[in-house]
Amino acid sequence: MEYSVLISAPYMQPFIERFRSFFEENDIKIILPEVNERLEEEDLLEYIDEIDGMICGDDKVTLKVLDNAKRLKVISKWGTGIDSLNVAECKKRGIHVRNTPNAFTVPVSDTVLAYILNFARNISLMDSAMKHNEWNKIDGRALHECSLGVIGVGNIGESVLRKAKAFGMTLYATDLKRIPTDLIVELGINEIGLDDLLKKSDFVSINCDLNESSYHLINERTLSLMKETAILINTARGPIVDERALEKAIHERKIFGAGLDVFEEEPLPQKSPLLRSPYTMLAPHNSNSSQYAWENVHISTINNLMDSLGLSARL
Repeated sequence: MEYSVLISAPYMQPFIERFRSFFEENDIKIILPEVNERLEEEDLLEYIDEIDGMICGDDKVTLKVLDNAKRLKVISKWGTGIDSLNVAECKKRGIHVRNTPNAFTVPVSDTVLAYILNFARNISLMDSAMKHNEWNKIDGRALHECSLGVIGVGNIGESVLRKAKAFGMTLYATDLKRIPTDLIVELGINEIGLDDLLKKSDFVSINCDLNESSYHLINERTLSLMKETAILINTARGPIVDERALEKAIHERKIFGAGLDVFEEEPLPQKSPLLRSPYTMLAPHNSNSSQYAWENVHISTINNLMDSLGLSARL
């Protein structure tokens, strides 16, 4: 039996030739659509009725897409986050949804610390001043003088806290679930509510999942609780932050700035004020960048697909 599989994960597509023979040996025909970040609903509707499986990124698998999925057996997500997939409807229809938990803990937590170090030492501001012929000694802070609040203590949140502890930062954390006592004791974490965390922290790192409870968790009200010198860092999901409220808070100097790897709309529109602020550091949803991590995810994602199709071959 031949299976047809759509491969739309943008991080996997450039490497697909390495795996083409494996798919052919297992009677899997691969479809490679042109992808700019993700496939939207209308893009998926072009293919969904003819495929048995998907290896996807953050594609918008909506109810309408699933209504047209006559053969779909498995959605194998390249990465961890599955908020763009209608998981409940997939389950009702017997469609397996697989992902790769804990795939990018190390590179993402490294990225958070990179943002913290940049803003604490004002690296980018001094670099810009020097390149404009300004010998301007901008004040900085040592990390042991600073506090860090982490929102969401899963694998990445814990890794961020561990790395920040090594710099001697004061640690605050909040999560919907109780943070394990042994972790609190080991790292000296102050477990507090969201509002108190925002009031106390010099840096706030968002590391929670995107769901109904976290959508626009950071908004005009919660931003107003933060210190005027505080930095917001988001390497999780864009819609956790109300971008219009963040733009206003930075413009009005209610907070100092933000390090953002994710956005409500991706790619970030060129009209966004965030692109023109000297108090933001921006990246194109790339905090997972790591050749070692990517290789592991390529293999895990393909193996998850094979497993859910009932095929025994593995990479």
